[in-house]
Amino acid sequence: MTSPELPAELKAALDGKLRGFSRTDAAGRSAAISKTYRDGGGSTTIRSGTDALAYALARMPATYAAVTASLNALAENRPDFAPGSLLDVGAGPGTATWSAAEAFRSLTDFTLLDANDALRTLALDLVRDSTRLRGIAYERGEARAALVKADAADLVVASYMIGEIGDAEQRALAELMWQKTHDTLLVVEPGTPAGYARIIALRAHLIALGAHVAAPCPHDSQCPLQAPDWCHFTQRLQRSRAHKQVKGAALPYEDEKFAYVALTRAAVVRRASRVLAQPVVSKVDVTAKLCTPDGLAFRKVPRRAKADYASARRWRWGDAIT
Repeated sequence: MTSPELPAELKAALDGKLRGFSRTDAAGRSAAISKTYRDGGGSTTIRSGTDALAYALARMPATYAAVTASLNALAENRPDFAPGSLLDVGAGPGTATWSAAEAFRSLTDFTLLDANDALRTLALDLVRDSTRLRGIAYERGEARAALVKADAADLVVASYMIGEIGDAEQRALAELMWQKTHDTLLVVEPGTPAGYARIIALRAHLIALGAHVAAPCPHDSQCPLQAPDWCHFTQRLQRSRAHKQVKGAALPYEDEKFAYVALTRAAVVRRASRVLAQPVVSKVDVTAKLCTPDGLAFRKVPRRAKADYASARRWRWGDAIT
């Protein structure tokens, strides 16, 4: 499994950009940018190199952790998957590209797409000294227009970006991303009810066009969850000193909530059940909420079944289990 922590090369590149950078100024800019995102805006408020770096300091660690967790789940269900090419849609500072490069050593061809000049410049600066990523192709342009011109790739990733566009545009973008996918498409969104709704709509639309779910769902059927419940996961990551300063946070860690779906051209033969919430462990049993090939289930593992109980005690939210 790939670590959710930023790789050493990326940490070093970010540290280099931080020299002489005001953390207080970064915290203020980061708060303003985050508010814009929460209010439904996009990356249009990121206009300068300082804006881009403030955004990367605040959001890159958590986004990297969520994408990595999603790719780990994909790799677990498809251990034979060895993509050679990546297309990163709405790439921003290149977070998903770094994550994919760590998850799949087979990747040799990297193409990134984004319309934001400041984030593109930062991304290219961060890979300048990278052994694997310094030769990336980063094309500037709005997602759909840039996608039309892009070559198809084995792995297509869109992380934390479809929420920036309207519903009709999301549907068209989903179809175009699928057209550009040789093998697997991964879409990651915030783990909110709205983020989940976007994932479920895209999932249903692309399944109707012939896609199959590789993760997290163990089936291609309709999601069995009913509102107000929604499918999402969480990934814990450690905060660096700079990260805490920019976020104005006291805790040494952050729990990033995210929703995702990985869709493939070919059906995945074996898909394990998925733990949908942190199991409840008592002295009597372990109770787990599961998404299974047959739908939603609540499984109780009694303590008297010693081996099964010991195994169930180790289950964590988001785990794939048999």
